[in-house]
Amino acid sequence: MNLEEYFARTGYKGSLEKQDLETLTDIFQHHIRAVPFENLSIHCGEKITLELEHVYNKIVRRKRGGWCMENNQLLGWVLKRLGYDTSFLGAYVFNPHQNAYATIMTHLVVKVVIDGKAYIVDGGFGVSYQMWQPMELVSGKDQPQAPGVFRFTEKNAIWYLEKMRRKQYIPNQNFSNSDLLEKKECRKVYMFSLEPRTVEDFSFQCTYLQTSPDSLFTKKSICTLQTPDGFRALIGWTLTETTYNYKENMDLVEFVTLEDEEVEKTLKEKFNITLERKLVPINVKGFYTI
Repeated sequence: MNLEEYFARTGYKGSLEKQDLETLTDIFQHHIRAVPFENLSIHCGEKITLELEHVYNKIVRRKRGGWCMENNQLLGWVLKRLGYDTSFLGAYVFNPHQNAYATIMTHLVVKVVIDGKAYIVDGGFGVSYQMWQPMELVSGKDQPQAPGVFRFTEKNAIWYLEKMRRKQYIPNQNFSNSDLLEKKECRKVYMFSLEPRTVEDFSFQCTYLQTSPDSLFTKKSICTLQTPDGFRALIGWTLTETTYNYKENMDLVEFVTLEDEEVEKTLKEKFNITLERKLVPINVKGFYTI
């Protein structure tokens, strides 16, 4: 494992000497635009493991993506190797269909401290809830980014992340009531404490999420990637492409339904992913919004 190979994967050619916010942001943005958030292994007969070398080989050498425990673990390793003050935190994701936070800590994020200021770096959420810049860990402050306005609030040592989105323009009205569309303009994303975690703290969750019939990830095949002006997502057979701020305070959301034979071709063309095993797409209604 080496940094040069990782940066060749993400296309980052900037400074490796400075441990400042500008460099961190640049490295982070290259990661989220090159490495998809995806769970396709579950739906093509592969096991997801959290050993760092396995994650590195999958994302860097096989040019795949991964979910939070893979993406953020790799990103944390890179930042630590570069000299950043990093640690892992664990979060509980909000389920809009149950209107409640999960009871299992399933989301791994990276905390980075620069010049005494703490930032959350999360390259493993995907779709419209994927932050594009490290977020300063301060309570009650709006932090506008291209995807929308993010905000942390803290109460009794628990931190909450929420996001305010723009209005959405959907040209294909057949999808205007899609269960994939987030209907609320302000959406809770996840909650977390500042207790440091290790990758080993997620070993049970890693198995549960890829095997339980109650898991979102067994109900949907998901691949999402951030683009220079938005993001694209393939969920089951549904491809969406979102352009942020297409018009004044409005995002463009385009939907298309793929045929079986178009799925893997689309993964290659839109996400630069070539699978080694046959994918079985799935999209059980509900449980996930973009």
